[in-house]
This record gives sequence, C-alpha cells and structure tokens, in this order.
Amino acid sequence: MKRRLAIALLHYPVLDGKGAVVTTAITNLDVHDLARSARTYGASDYFLVHPIAAQRGLVDRICEHWRDGSSGRRIPDRKLALELVRPVSSLDEVFSAFGGRTEVEVWVTAARELGPSRRLSEARADLDKEGKPVIVVFGTGWGLAGEVIDGADALLEPIRAAAMTGYSHLSVRAACAIVLDRLLGAGS
Repeated sequence: MKRRLAIALLHYPVLDGKGAVVTTAITNLDVHDLARSARTYGASDYFLVHPIAAQRGLVDRICEHWRDGSSGRRIPDRKLALELVRPVSSLDEVFSAFGGRTEVEVWVTAARELGPSRRLSEARADLDKEGKPVIVVFGTGWGLAGEVIDGADALLEPIRAAAMTGYSHLSVRAACAIVLDRLLGAGS
C-alpha cells in the first residue's frame, strides 16, 4: 500500500431509525474492536468522532486503562491497538490532522445502496497508487447523515453477503473488519 489509510467512526451527524440526524453514544466495544482491526490491517489512525467532551473523555479513560494501566501490562496486544485511537470532536478535526480537507480523500461507507458507489476492489487498487492519504468513514446509528456522504470523495459499495438472506444488519465492528480486509487484506 503506497497511501496512508486511517479510519474514522462518526457519532455525529448520523441518522436514527426514522432518518433524523442524531448523536449516538460511544461504546466500549467500538473503541476496542475497531482499534484492533485498524492495527491488524495497518491503518495509521483510528479517529473516534464525537461532539460531546464527556464522551471523548470516556474514550480517553478507556484507552488510558488499556495503554497505561494494569490491562496494558496484562494484554500488551490490546495496548498496541489502542495507541491508534484519536478522540476528536468533528470530521474537520480529523481533516486537520492531515493538513486540511483538501489534503485527504474521504471514502464513506453505508450498509445499504445509496446510489452509485465505488467497488472495494477498485478502491483497493487505488491504495497501491501514489496519492493523498485516505480516511474511511464509518457511521453509527442508522448510518451517516446525507451531508457527510455528499461531502465525500467516494461512497464505497455496501457489503453484500455471498448467500443473500434478505437480512443485512452487521455491527459497525464487523463491517469495519470486512471493509479493511477487502481493502488491505492479503487474500483480497
């Protein structure tokens, strides 16, 4: 991979089940599991985006426990993963970490068809070319708000199961691992 790739888990602006824009809560599992996937596949950073300072503080406390506390000494692999975690207040703050919005490509994800999308195989091929760093944005709740999707450089195709069951409701943790594997995995 020639390009830097980071992931971001967005908690605002995202949708609820009725399509309203809301803020969702941080979950402990999302902190751990996406960090572990990011580290496994070589992502440079894992941004947890939340506008509420108390929620970002929760992320800091979780990470501190696993990086500097007894759990970091007990399970050093988890410590390595959580070193990638960057709690930030907005996507603009994510972009600033790369020098601004014009200095990165933003690829967003969705669990359902939202219109023309980029095949993961094509996106994977682009990671092997010279170019700007890429941020892959995942949403919580019922998905990313329209303004986030509209502001992206690419909408990645949704994950499709080989055996179509009519059921499609992966956790963001599972979706992130699958997307990272298809973009960066050895067998993809």
